[in-house]
Amino acid sequence: MLKDKVAVIYGAGGAIGGAVARAFAGEGAKVFLTGRLQAPVEAVAKDIVSAGGSAEAAEVDAVDEQAMDRHLQSVIDKAGRVDISFNAVGIPNTNIVGVPLAELDAGQFSLAITAYTTSYFLTARLAARHMIPNKSGVIMTVTALHSRTGIPLVGGYGPAQAAKEALTRDLSAELAPQGIRVVGLRPQGMPETRTIKEAFEPRAEATGMTWEQFQGFLASKTHPRRLMTLAEMANVAVFMASDKASGMTGTTVNLTMGSLDD
Repeated sequence: MLKDKVAVIYGAGGAIGGAVARAFAGEGAKVFLTGRLQAPVEAVAKDIVSAGGSAEAAEVDAVDEQAMDRHLQSVIDKAGRVDISFNAVGIPNTNIVGVPLAELDAGQFSLAITAYTTSYFLTARLAARHMIPNKSGVIMTVTALHSRTGIPLVGGYGPAQAAKEALTRDLSAELAPQGIRVVGLRPQGMPETRTIKEAFEPRAEATGMTWEQFQGFLASKTHPRRLMTLAEMANVAVFMASDKASGMTGTTVNLTMGSLDD
């Protein structure tokens, strides 16, 4: 579905970014992987190459505009263009969750909003500048259920995800007339990710729930009474990045498995 496409994945060393990178490569894309730390990104790239795919890894901080600009230019120099930009950048939940809003420091509250929205803005803006001359491209990101429903003890994480979804709509309104689609994914919590495990820890202390009970609690809110897998999320990412999803832009795909009804 992505044969000969050139994709840049930011946050490729994480569970979501890594799964998307593998899925993109498996469908024929040439992927350029970035992350704040080289080792986990390199590991994903090696997996992809071992499976017969095309991947290159680089250490790039997704809030360092100059570093991102240099890297993206290097991608253009090597591949000639960029077709897909996927932002899967995250920050450790231990820095932003677990404190009631009434007791939360303003700096801790704004940390998530600043990090998530600035990263998405920068990666999208840089990609758009290279896509506009070609009148083609797809800009993507991933959010969470928190963007649309109230959840306690998540600090600024919920507002940050809502802001990313608003930015997706605004980017599309400006870029879609120039042939560039902007779409997001809003998956259900996936036990394979670090994020859900970090979200569990403060709740375990507050409620006494075990890891199994926490997963069961989340699963009980979905229609199939189970949680999503990384593979399911990545498969939808492939479709959304492909030309078969040409009619979708300015939207965030609801992958909450019924936890949030649209």
